[in-house]
Amino acid sequence: MALAALIVEAAVGYPRRWWHPVMGVGALIDGFERRWNRRRRLEGVALVVLLVALSVVLGLAIERLGTIVTVAVATTGLAQRSLHDHVAAVATPLAAGNLSAARGAVAMIVGRDTDTLDEAGVATAAIESLAESFCDGVVAPALGLLLFGLPGLFAVKAINTADSMVGHRTPDLSAFGWAAARADDLVNFVPARIAGVLIALAGQGGWQTMRRDAPAHASPNGGWPEAAMAGALGQRLGGAVSYDGEPAHRAVLGDGPLPDAGDLLRALRIYRTACLLLWMLVGIVPWLG
Repeated sequence: MALAALIVEAAVGYPRRWWHPVMGVGALIDGFERRWNRRRRLEGVALVVLLVALSVVLGLAIERLGTIVTVAVATTGLAQRSLHDHVAAVATPLAAGNLSAARGAVAMIVGRDTDTLDEAGVATAAIESLAESFCDGVVAPALGLLLFGLPGLFAVKAINTADSMVGHRTPDLSAFGWAAARADDLVNFVPARIAGVLIALAGQGGWQTMRRDAPAHASPNGGWPEAAMAGALGQRLGGAVSYDGEPAHRAVLGDGPLPDAGDLLRALRIYRTACLLLWMLVGIVPWLG
């Protein structure tokens, strides 16, 4: 079932004009945040528990409708095709020398300021997003589906969405979003390392860079696929960025030069191969039991 969902989602994707279930989860989280957030951790813990409980109930109910419906619904929780298309939308104009269009496209997938990025800055942002989202949007939900069915996939997506919405270290959210951030760290711990291994295998390199540089990343999980991609490409990721005009610094991953448009295209090829390796892993695991 998990393998079928991966293959169907990669082939068909999800129509951009259609309402996506994640939007519903986001609206639910936003509503509870506005009503429950009293800058205390307890309410945030309750939110995570509620999201997981709803994920289990809804997932079990849909699974009762049969395999075809389950596979079709499962594709909505996977992002192989959409991630590839969003990054390709950056790579195409960047390779053609249209920096303005590339900046606009990369602004759709990253939170950093993009208006002044040069070619290396755009390529770096897109590659980092591709590598990290391979874990969050592909490997983690696929493993959740493989191990726990639709309830597992829904729970992973709900926690990931909650973390992206409320798991920030701001005065209003640092307490309420604590549980969402910690839950996201937990559910992505193993997938992040598997994602790094798959990228290193796909790129035929990056092992040393991943082991050495991943722990330096601000996220306990994000550094693994990003460092693996940096090593596989032989390029350098991370460094100085800015968010809403405020300078920030991301850990430097890798030893090579800064990436360019050609490296972004190479990263997409590595990503596609890593997705195929994930298919193989998902197809093999059930036979090991």
